[in-house]
Amino acid sequence: MRPVVLCFSGLDPSGGAGLQADIEAIGQSGAHAAIACTAVTIQSSQQVFGFEACAASLVKAQATAVLDDLPVSAIKSGMLGTTDNIAMLTELFANQVIDNDMPFVLDPVLVANSGGSLGDEKTLVSAFRQLLPYATLVTPNTHELRALSGEQDLHVGAQKLCAQGAHAVLVKTSHDFDSGDIEQYLYIQGEMVHKSTLPRLDGEFHGSGCSLASFIAGRLAMGDVLIDAVQAADSWITQTLRAADAPHPDDAQAQVIPNRFVRF
Repeated sequence: MRPVVLCFSGLDPSGGAGLQADIEAIGQSGAHAAIACTAVTIQSSQQVFGFEACAASLVKAQATAVLDDLPVSAIKSGMLGTTDNIAMLTELFANQVIDNDMPFVLDPVLVANSGGSLGDEKTLVSAFRQLLPYATLVTPNTHELRALSGEQDLHVGAQKLCAQGAHAVLVKTSHDFDSGDIEQYLYIQGEMVHKSTLPRLDGEFHGSGCSLASFIAGRLAMGDVLIDAVQAADSWITQTLRAADAPHPDDAQAQVIPNRFVRF
C-alpha cells in the first residue's frame, strides 16, 4: 500500500480547505490520506460563519482506528479547534501512541483566510506550544507565526519556535501583501537552511496553506528529506494556484480555490 498520512483536520463544505484539501494534496504527493475529523465548519469559499468541534474522545477514536489498521508514515494536523483536541494529540505523542520518530507537519490553524474565527486564539496559542516539541515542521502563516512566537520579526519568531522544541519552521511571506514575490525560508533547529522565491499571483486563495502543508507531509511519508519535500511542494503549489478555480469570476476580491488536480 502507498504510505499513509493521518490528518487531523476539519470539514470545509466548500471543499477549498480543510480535510478535502488534505486528501487531494496528499493524493497528488503520491501518498494516501486518512482523516480524523476534528470539526464541522459552516463556511463558503469566501467566509466562515461558525463551527462545531468534535469531542476529543471522538477524534482520538478515529485516529487510533487508523493507527491500528493502516501503515501510517506521517502525521499532519490542521484545524484542531479546541484546546481539548490539541491536548489529545499531544497526549498521543507523549504516550507513544504515535511514534515520535514519525514525521509530523503542524499547521497551527488559528483563523481562516477570510478572517473567520476557528477557535479562541489566545487559548489555542498556549495549547499549540505544547505540541511544538513533536513537530518535524511547523507551517504557520505570518499571523500565526507572530501569535505563537510573540515576535513581530518573522525570522526571530521562527528561531524562537525552534528553541521551544520544533525541529523546523517554514516562514512564508504570502500574507504580507505589501511585499513583492513570496519568499519562504526553511529554518531547521534555528538555522536558515533554504530560501525559495515564488511568484505572487493576483487574488486571494482559499486553502493554499492546507494544501502546501499536506503536500509536504505526503512527500515526507514517501521518504523525501525535508528540504526536498519543501522544494517539491513549492513547485506543486505554484501550479495549483495558477490554475485555481474562481467561484465568483466577476469579483476581483473574491477568494479562489487551488486546482489541486492540475497536471504540471
